[in-house]
Amino acid sequence: MGLLTNRTRRHGSGSLAGAGRAALALGLWLTVLLAMVAGPCAAKVFLSRKEALATAFPTADQVVDRDVFLTSDQVARIEKESGAKLESELITIYEGKKQQRTLGFAFIDTHVVRTQPETFMVVLSPGGKVEAVFMCAFYEPQEYMPPDRWLAQFKGHSDPSRLRVGDAVVGITGSTLTARALTGGVRKAIAIWKVCLQRTGRAVQ
Repeated sequence: MGLLTNRTRRHGSGSLAGAGRAALALGLWLTVLLAMVAGPCAAKVFLSRKEALATAFPTADQVVDRDVFLTSDQVARIEKESGAKLESELITIYEGKKQQRTLGFAFIDTHVVRTQPETFMVVLSPGGKVEAVFMCAFYEPQEYMPPDRWLAQFKGHSDPSRLRVGDAVVGITGSTLTARALTGGVRKAIAIWKVCLQRTGRAVQ
């Protein structure tokens, strides 16, 4: 798999197509950053990346971030497993560690829900179960934002096929798009773990 350690990036197959999709993902991040710069009235940022990782791994003495360029086969497997489209072949996997022992993995997902972006983090155990899901930023009207008690229902899940609104996931009245988008992001995180991390328990080349 195309793991990129210490932010050093190596292009694999399909890198030209990946560049376009990576640019889309970068554009979403820039949208969030621009909204933050606009001022406290416009910004609805709850956690910076540093704060989110500290929340995800409160006992860690190290958090390693690894950029991975997925192969076309990996993209296909992740999308099939999750039933959701990847915005980019470039993903970042955050690994929390304590005394060289893996505590878990985290994934940050940013995408547009209706017309504005949201960013959230999915935290998985070393074995691929959801430990936590929490919001980092939300720019849609606040009445559409999922409450913490709704996010808590993902904890303990490891089967993306059951994580559907109306199945294992209770919907949010009046916020169907938010619920579906966030649920799809959780499925993608689990699918990435299954495709990239399940055999080894860590992101390796």
